[in-house]
Amino acid sequence: MSPRSPSVNEELRRRSRERLLEATVELVSERGYEATTLGDIAERAGSARGLISYYFPGKRQLLQSAVHRLMHLTLEEALEREPRTEDGRERMARAIDAILGLAVDRPVLMRTHMAGILQAEGFVQCPEQQRLAFLLRDTVTRYGSADVDADYPLLRALLMGAVVAVLLPGAPMPVARLRSELFQRYGLDWEQGMPPDGGPPDGIPFTASVSELRVPCQSPRTRPPKDPPSETRSSTSQSSKSSK
Repeated sequence: MSPRSPSVNEELRRRSRERLLEATVELVSERGYEATTLGDIAERAGSARGLISYYFPGKRQLLQSAVHRLMHLTLEEALEREPRTEDGRERMARAIDAILGLAVDRPVLMRTHMAGILQAEGFVQCPEQQRLAFLLRDTVTRYGSADVDADYPLLRALLMGAVVAVLLPGAPMPVARLRSELFQRYGLDWEQGMPPDGGPPDGIPFTASVSELRVPCQSPRTRPPKDPPSETRSSTSQSSKSSK
C-alpha cells in the first residue's frame, strides 16, 4: 500500500480537529465545563485521547477554539444567507443578531466561554479566532469605517459586553433592549437583520432617525473641525470689518 499524500494527511488532521471542536461544543452545552472531561470529548469525537494534547495545550484552550469556530460558522451563515447582500448596514445588523442569538441559544456554552476569556491567558490566538476576527473586520469595513483598526476592537467589545449582559446571572438584560441600543449606535433600522418577535422596546423607533445617528466608525482624523476659539473668531471678525 502506497503512503498517503501530504494533502490527504492534512485533510485527515483537519477533520480530526473539527470533530474534537464539535464534540466540545456539544458536551459543554449539555453538561457544563467542569463536568466535561477531555476523555469524554475524545470519546464523543471518536478520537484517541492523545490527539487532544497534540492539537491543544489544555481544556480551556480547546473550549475557546471550539466556541470561536461556532461563532465563525454562525456569523458566516448569517452574513451569507439569502437574500445575499453587499449592503454594509444590513451586514452589520446580521452580525449583531448572530452573536446575540448565540447568547440566547447557547447560554451555558457562551457563559463559560466569556468566563474563560477573563482568565489570565485571555484570547487564544488560534485559527478559529483568526477566522472570526477576519469576518468581523470585514463587516466593519463594509459598514464604511474610516479606521478599521480602531473600530473593529470597538465592535468586538460592544458585542462581548452585550453577551455578558444577556447572560449575567440574576440580572440579565432583555435581548431586545440590548439589540435596540446597538442598532441605534450603528444607525440601523429595527427591521434589518433578524428582528425578534414583538417589535422594538417602548420608545424605540422602527427606523433610525438620521438626526439621531451616532457614527462610531469615524476616525478622529475625519471628524469635522471644531469651531475656532472665541479670540480667533473675534480677531477674524475685526479683520473683516477693517477690510470693509
